[in-house]
Amino acid sequence: MTTSINSSRKRTQRDYTLAFKLGVVERVEKGEMTYKQAQARFGIQGRSTVLVWLRKHGRLDWSKPFQHPLMPKS
Repeated sequence: MTTSINSSRKRTQRDYTLAFKLGVVERVEKGEMTYKQAQARFGIQGRSTVLVWLRKHGRLDWSKPFQHPLMPKS
């Protein structure tokens, strides 16, 4: 009888420095990469981690939802 071995890596939470977070936010806000590209490039595990950083440390106004100019208001 053979036993199957789970080959996936165990996920661990990482702590990121403030300087690292600000660097990622700056690159995304400059348009150098999307938040998803930043996640992949820097190995950030959480799906919404970069978005949280953008809201907390970014210079853009996140208080109002974005309304695309060509979409009708609902």
